[in-house]
Amino acid sequence: MGSPPSFQVIGDDMQAVEIDLAPGQAVIAEAGTLILLEEGITYQALMADGSEPAGQGLLGSLKGAAKRMGSQAGLFLTHFTNLTQNSRKVVFGASNPGKLVPVELPSWGGQILCAASSFVCAEMGTKLDAALVKKPTVGFYGGYGFILQKISGDGLVFLHATGSLLRRELRGESLRIEPGALVAFSADLDYSIERAGDLKTMLFGGEGLFLVTLRGHGSVLINSLPWHRVVHQIVEQVPRQ
Repeated sequence: MGSPPSFQVIGDDMQAVEIDLAPGQAVIAEAGTLILLEEGITYQALMADGSEPAGQGLLGSLKGAAKRMGSQAGLFLTHFTNLTQNSRKVVFGASNPGKLVPVELPSWGGQILCAASSFVCAEMGTKLDAALVKKPTVGFYGGYGFILQKISGDGLVFLHATGSLLRRELRGESLRIEPGALVAFSADLDYSIERAGDLKTMLFGGEGLFLVTLRGHGSVLINSLPWHRVVHQIVEQVPRQ
């Protein structure tokens, strides 16, 4: 992979990222994240993420797309390519307020695990896949799947965090996190789902039934405003007939 594209994160609480594509350079993005693109940039929805060898055919693309769907990501990714002889800009944004987080995969060991809704866009050649759960108990909590996406490669990735962004470094200790607040973490960390206290605390504590527990050595990205809380507040304000 060549030099990563230059970029600028725009805004404060409702951020977008402006990516400057050199001639022939390309990025992939989750469907529905495009804000604008300059003349000369073409785009196409494909099932492949661009990391597969050329000539893998339809079957290979279907396998990759099926794995991504297992992480609740979209079946298609949009590929944006600069076909001009000059640099051109494309801008992406998320579907809710928050921060856009640039992640250089080499500094994370070439691989991260992230919440399925966190991915926005990435440098071409980045591989997107569903993360395999290590234990059956990790797979479900409170009736909702604990779904993670595995992102690997040696390029640049942009993730989204609702609210503000917190970063924690674990050096052999453990950290418990509200599931909706988890953005991404190092692939070397061990993760599990554990009950949020005793039965009374789980039912009346207001912190949910389960927490994600991370252990080991690595980095964790956390958002300050789980989106389900925003949705809950909106629903609560809707007048009842």
